[in-house]
Amino acid sequence: MTSNEPTNPDPADAPAETPAVTGERAEWLEALAKHRHFLRFTTRGLTDEQAGLRTTASGLCLGGLIKHVTEVEQSWVDFLLKGPSAMPDFTTMTEADVARRADGFRLLPGETLAGVLADYADVARRTDDLVATLPDLDAAWPLPKAPWFEPGAQWSARRVLMHIIAETAQHAGHADIIRESLDGAKSMG
Repeated sequence: MTSNEPTNPDPADAPAETPAVTGERAEWLEALAKHRHFLRFTTRGLTDEQAGLRTTASGLCLGGLIKHVTEVEQSWVDFLLKGPSAMPDFTTMTEADVARRADGFRLLPGETLAGVLADYADVARRTDDLVATLPDLDAAWPLPKAPWFEPGAQWSARRVLMHIIAETAQHAGHADIIRESLDGAKSMG
């Protein structure tokens, strides 16, 4: 159920507890935690209604961005664990598939900001645990079929982590613009 009372995202905004790691893995996790924080920070003090508003020319809203980044991170973690079979063949998507993917960018009836932030925190913990325990960051899988991937390309676990960080950072920037358009609040500055 949605609410028009401000949602306090503080528990979900706390960094996920990560296993003690050092070196390269610690650096990956630190970079990812920083961009996750900025993304979550854009939702501070918002109601569910505000989190679902489109405030720019795009179809994006803050709650939908959190939901999308959660889904993307989850799918890439599944890819690290299971390979390309964990992801769809994007070359054969139907209109229904496209519509379902579009729903991943908005808060649907019954979804709340607190709920999507909690889901994001759960996925973040799972990712952080996996980064800490993966046997080999050089291990690679072939990418799923998609028009945006070169046929036959492979990504290592390291490359997947780079992509998750880039995706999170890109959408944190989108979220900052959406929030500033909503009520003038900024993540920085």
